[in-house]
Amino acid sequence: MREQLGNPVALGMGGFATTLLTLSLAMMGFRGVSVQDIFIGNFCFVGCFALLISAQWEIVRGNTFGYTVFSAFGLFYGGYGAILLPALGIADSYGGKTSEYYNALGFFILIWAVLNMLFLIASLSTNLVYIATFVAIEICFVLDATSNFIRANGSTLLSANILKVGGVFGFIAGLLGFYIVAHDLCQDTLPFNLPMGNLRSFWKREN
Repeated sequence: MREQLGNPVALGMGGFATTLLTLSLAMMGFRGVSVQDIFIGNFCFVGCFALLISAQWEIVRGNTFGYTVFSAFGLFYGGYGAILLPALGIADSYGGKTSEYYNALGFFILIWAVLNMLFLIASLSTNLVYIATFVAIEICFVLDATSNFIRANGSTLLSANILKVGGVFGFIAGLLGFYIVAHDLCQDTLPFNLPMGNLRSFWKREN
């Protein structure tokens, strides 16, 4: 049955990469953009739905790892988009973007860094591109959380600089996501594959 199904990875990674790249550009302050509200559509629809839809097909194909990762990041994007939605009044509940708000946001992102670390460990048996993607995401998460904690302490300039570095790693992860999309599309439509650095032969599971 698995051989009769299409590959949902391209859609999921496309939504993941598109959303992360736009977020990373804002984190880096590219062309003066730092406010992320314009990307709520990406968070709540493009990234969230693309990943969640792809995740359901991953579980049908029997891929627990793919299902878990896609579902988790889809829900992360949706949750992050909800935080930014003015109508929900998340920031207002803290009295604006106060120290408590930035500390809470730092906790939110830091815990996701912990979950992503588990994904990184699990990806060690897949390929080099996936590993590099999770490494870049991990650094991005940690730096983003650190930036929020420092902002809560009142060091605005240092916080902004750390956020920019985090944005660089997020941008790298997004580019790797597009590479994965290209790999899967080439595999499906063209007579060649892009190399992924497969590591499965080094991790043979004993039955």
